[in-house]
Amino acid sequence: MRKFLIPVVVVAAAIAGIFAYLQPGTPLLASSQAQTLPVDPTPLIAETAKGDRSFTIEIADDGREREAGLMYREDMPDDRGMLFVFDRPQIVGFWMKNTPMPLDLLFVGQDGRVRAIKRGEPFSEAGISPSEPVRFVLELKAGTAQREGITNGDRLRHPAINEASPPGSGG
Repeated sequence: MRKFLIPVVVVAAAIAGIFAYLQPGTPLLASSQAQTLPVDPTPLIAETAKGDRSFTIEIADDGREREAGLMYREDMPDDRGMLFVFDRPQIVGFWMKNTPMPLDLLFVGQDGRVRAIKRGEPFSEAGISPSEPVRFVLELKAGTAQREGITNGDRLRHPAINEASPPGSGG
């Protein structure tokens, strides 16, 4: 009987691993390493009452990149952010489960206008979501939106946003 015990356990573990991998919502990053995406050559510009503010961004525009986001990232420069690009406007939800750095999450409509600004607390599993569909989310270090004067209604400019803006929206 012992001869078959090990193979059965190994096969069961492999099947469980494959099943867990295929389950929706299961993290695709198996390790606890921070994702680092290429820095986009074009800065993102926030048009604020204080004037234009420029940010260097990484773009997360596929499911795997959006799921990993800034998890495990311990720090980033004050003028850096990550822009999440979705295929269409939708209700989105974020959490901070594996994110040690507090963040500002700017929820942005298809027209490039900020719809909501929410704070993400380190390691929190609480859902963070706006009350309306959005097309983009910009994550910045916590306090950046307030310090730079970014408020609801301000417009963000970047080719990834401008290309998605409907005609006549100023995008």
